[in-house]
Amino acid sequence: MQRLTPIVKKLLWANVILFLAQNFLGFDLIDSFGLRSVLADNFKPYQFITHLFIHAGGMHLFSNMLSLIIFGPVLENTLGTKRFIIFYIITGLGAAVLYSLVHYVEIAKLQTLYHTYLAHPNPENFYTYLQHFSDKTYQTFYKFLHTFFEYPHNTTYIAQSKAIVKELYQLKAAAPIVGASGAIFGMLMAFAMLFPNVELFLFFIPIPIKAKYFVALYGIYELYAGIQENPSDNVGHFAHLGGILFAYLLIKWWNIKHNL
Repeated sequence: MQRLTPIVKKLLWANVILFLAQNFLGFDLIDSFGLRSVLADNFKPYQFITHLFIHAGGMHLFSNMLSLIIFGPVLENTLGTKRFIIFYIITGLGAAVLYSLVHYVEIAKLQTLYHTYLAHPNPENFYTYLQHFSDKTYQTFYKFLHTFFEYPHNTTYIAQSKAIVKELYQLKAAAPIVGASGAIFGMLMAFAMLFPNVELFLFFIPIPIKAKYFVALYGIYELYAGIQENPSDNVGHFAHLGGILFAYLLIKWWNIKHNL
């Protein structure tokens, strides 16, 4: 492993310090600086940048920073400090833009279901609506759903179901995304393009695998997982794909324009 380079060090410290401030000093950084849907009332344009430095948990931070430590110095030495900064920000932004576009479509679809339910509130439609959320959400309202099926015309249950549907929609639309994963996946893509035949040794694969094959397989998985739209999956797969896409375009452009 190469020694940490200047920008990698700064990025590492920035992420760790903000994580400590979030978890041990009581600052709610996710609420203020996580990337919100453009449809949310508390969306701010600066969140496209700030979300890159905020992480939701220890493993989330560890996995991203480990990748930064492994691949960052190689890329900073290869691209140069200025290009590496540009690369990190652009891939992070690109990931956020692609994620936001996909999330906009998802929320628009959920919004249609929301208004449909308000027009036709019944247990069957309530059950259908809950299927767009996690298993934990379904389990939370299972008893209510069971009672609602027994008394489908009860005005109290109908009013309560409308309130639940509205609350779930607002939570889904306003849920923030955080983490440097988009930029990290961009780094993986850049490494695979610049050093395609370097063999990587991974914790979960007992044999070495060339970087180009690893990133290709990982990209296919991210596309598959993103298309599946599993309600229980809280991973921003399209953010990862956005990082990969923008890294590919940027490295290709630099190859043509600057003979990288």
